[in-house]
Amino acid sequence: MRIPCWQVDAFTNQRYAGNSAAVCLLNGKMETDWMQSVAREMNLSETSFVRPLEEGFELRWFTPLIEVDLCGHATLAAAHALWTEGIVDPGSPLRFHTRSGWLTCTRVGRLIELDFPALPVTESTPPPELLEAVGAAPVFVGRTPCDYLLAFEDESAVRAVKPDFRRLSQVQTRGIIVTAPSDDKRFDFVSRFFAPALGVDEDPVCGSAHCSLGPFWSGRTGKQSFTGHQISERGGVVHVRLNSDRIILSGEAVTVLRGELV
Repeated sequence: MRIPCWQVDAFTNQRYAGNSAAVCLLNGKMETDWMQSVAREMNLSETSFVRPLEEGFELRWFTPLIEVDLCGHATLAAAHALWTEGIVDPGSPLRFHTRSGWLTCTRVGRLIELDFPALPVTESTPPPELLEAVGAAPVFVGRTPCDYLLAFEDESAVRAVKPDFRRLSQVQTRGIIVTAPSDDKRFDFVSRFFAPALGVDEDPVCGSAHCSLGPFWSGRTGKQSFTGHQISERGGVVHVRLNSDRIILSGEAVTVLRGELV
């Protein structure tokens, strides 16, 4: 059995930047344990598994430790691979059946648009261990359906955050988003994302976090569209547009590696 596999850098137009995801194209159903083993072997923040269906594709995402319900960059990577490798006509939209329902991807020029659910933010009192593990004092703390969101006064405060990942992994949440207005006029806000409980201390670019960053910054600015800059070491750019209870995320991607699982 040989399974085509690609490594794609997402939310960037440069190789070795953005967020890397592996994309595996399955020709039939595979056991969950096997997929988890492959993701552990790949040792990237996410490995995606794509399987053709009568209508669209099934799409599942795995970190090195667990399967997750929603992942933006590995969805973008999967769409990029299917289009650029000629598996699907680049002019045809893609529909993925996932644990978060049907997700649609559309190519618009150089950008790939992802139609994702909005994940609004509600102000929340943080558990003491969260702020102790983050080691910084935000001006706002909120809770999303998946994560905690911590807002800071300025970009320098976000860059200065140095979490205790061991302690942070004990907080009962998928991950922690930290954000602030951007100092760079090309961007509206900056962010970082930490998910040590998932086996990813700092995710280079987290698309699904922007499903909450969009509503959060819209509530503070009144704007409906944004350009976000995730200021991890690799860095990446996510365009965000609100659309009722949905979020349109868009970005670029580049293929780094082609191969096959044997």
